[in-house]
Amino acid sequence: MDSLQYTSPEVTDLAKALIAVQHTLQPAIKDRENPFAKSRYATLNSVMDSCRDALLANGIWVTQYPVPAEAGHLGLVTKLTHAESGQWQSSLLVMPLPKADPQGYGSAMTYARRYALSAMLGMVTEDDDDGEAASRDRPAKQKASRQPRAQQPSTASAQQATPAAPPPQSKPAETAHPALASLPRLDGVTYTTATAQDGRLCILASGNTSARKQLLSAAGFKWNAERKVWWRYAETA
Repeated sequence: MDSLQYTSPEVTDLAKALIAVQHTLQPAIKDRENPFAKSRYATLNSVMDSCRDALLANGIWVTQYPVPAEAGHLGLVTKLTHAESGQWQSSLLVMPLPKADPQGYGSAMTYARRYALSAMLGMVTEDDDDGEAASRDRPAKQKASRQPRAQQPSTASAQQATPAAPPPQSKPAETAHPALASLPRLDGVTYTTATAQDGRLCILASGNTSARKQLLSAAGFKWNAERKVWWRYAETA
């Protein structure tokens, strides 16, 4: 196809702005685990967290939208527009749908968006094996955006002698179950308890968990992507 379908006639100002973006662009953290492939990958949230501030700071608007494609396929356009000059560049990604239903379409859309945007910006991903190193290397604002939203927020840290007033249906872990004394005391991380749907007592970790992922995993905690919280059963403590 004619390359002009994917770019404006001039891209000089856009190219300069994208160079500035790539000077400050951070790798996207692999923040989700694929249990089938037994590997980790960067979600769309992680990709957006890594590039959003750099794009906005350099006046680049990013938009992604579906377009018609052959039966059983998804068509996705990703477009980068320089706000000051109006110059733009785009790409078209066509991929097969895993299932011909709304769920399959939504899954393919999310998958296509993160890969198309990463490709256009030249982004890479990295493992988050060392939470401490990642937290030191990234700006404070970006670290804050990566913190999971806990289901029961609390301002008290795990090392405080008197926890803050607990939210409904949960209570401080230290007073809820004697076995929880073996849990690691992590600065900025609070443990609370809640009852799971199967009736078993669970421990929830909230607070500054993004920098403590490795330690929480070693302590038996698992990441619940739907509720955005680290958890484990209390009887395994």
